[in-house]
Amino acid sequence: MVGGDAAAMATLQPIFDVIAGSVHRFGEAGMGQHAKMANQIMIAGTMTGLTEMLVYALATGLALNDVLATVGAGSAANWSLDNYGPRVLKGDYTPGFFAKHFLKDLRIALDEADKIGLDLPATQTAKRLYERLVDAGHGDDGTQALVKIYTAWTK
Repeated sequence: MVGGDAAAMATLQPIFDVIAGSVHRFGEAGMGQHAKMANQIMIAGTMTGLTEMLVYALATGLALNDVLATVGAGSAANWSLDNYGPRVLKGDYTPGFFAKHFLKDLRIALDEADKIGLDLPATQTAKRLYERLVDAGHGDDGTQALVKIYTAWTK
């Protein structure tokens, strides 16, 4: 779709309907990148929350499977908790998305935020945490491997 042409989008919509659950046109070329960065910002908060929830629960002696079941049934329920939580408990850090690529996306998101004058401190913190993970040699692990940077988890 050269230039984000709405007519081309309409022509291709039947194909999109077959291969995707939902398709949205965000405007001209480059706007989809901003939508992806918005997604990555949200995931950053979700993954840091999931990680610190597990580290805290472990440090306080809670049964982690029970914590996942309880938290997952309440207002903190989310896709990452349901899919990555059990994998973390099994020590499965197989990537659904590589940590090193997620770090790249966080850097892009923060660069774009800087260009428009936004301060995103939670995303900045997530970037620093993922830098630690990647610098420790875990860039080829999945984003859920963030838990590996916490010594309370790795004892």
